[in-house]
Amino acid sequence: MPELIWRPMTTDDLDGVCAVASVGFPEHFEDRDCFADRLSLHPQGCRVLSDGQSVVGYLIAYPSRRGSIPPLNSRLDALAADPDILYLHDLALRPEARGGGHARLAIEALIDQAKADGWPAIALVAVNDAQSFWARHGFVVDASPDARAKLATYGPDAVYMIRPL
Repeated sequence: MPELIWRPMTTDDLDGVCAVASVGFPEHFEDRDCFADRLSLHPQGCRVLSDGQSVVGYLIAYPSRRGSIPPLNSRLDALAADPDILYLHDLALRPEARGGGHARLAIEALIDQAKADGWPAIALVAVNDAQSFWARHGFVVDASPDARAKLATYGPDAVYMIRPL
C-alpha cells in the first residue's frame, strides 16, 4: 500500500468519505449532504487519510455543546451558538488502512489541536462495539439519562463518551 497521509478534507473528497463511511458504519448511514454540512461549518475539523489517489479514512470534528447528540444523517446548518466542547462526529478507516497506527495519529493530533484551541474536552458517540477502543484513548462513558435518550437512532450498543483535556 502506498504511503498514507492525513490532510485537510476538501469538497472533492466527499464521495470518498461516503465510500469509507459505508464500509465503516454500514448500520449507521449518513449521506453526502451530512458530510458536506460538517465540512462547510468547520473545515478545520475535517481531515482525510489519503494514499495520494483516494480517500481511505476520514475524521470530522466540530464545536458543540456537551450532551448535544445530533440524530444520525442530519444537517446542523449552524454550529452551536455557545459551544463548550469539541464533538468528534466520525473517525473511520477502510479495512486495508487499519492496523498501521493511522487512527491513533489522527486522535493524538485532534487532542493536541483541541488543547491548543482551549477546549476542555472532546465528546463522541461510540458505535459498533468501539467503547473499548475509545477508552484506550482516554474517553469515559457519560451515562446520563439525557444522553441515553438522545442515542436512540444510533442503536443499542451506542454510548456517549467524553475525554477531558
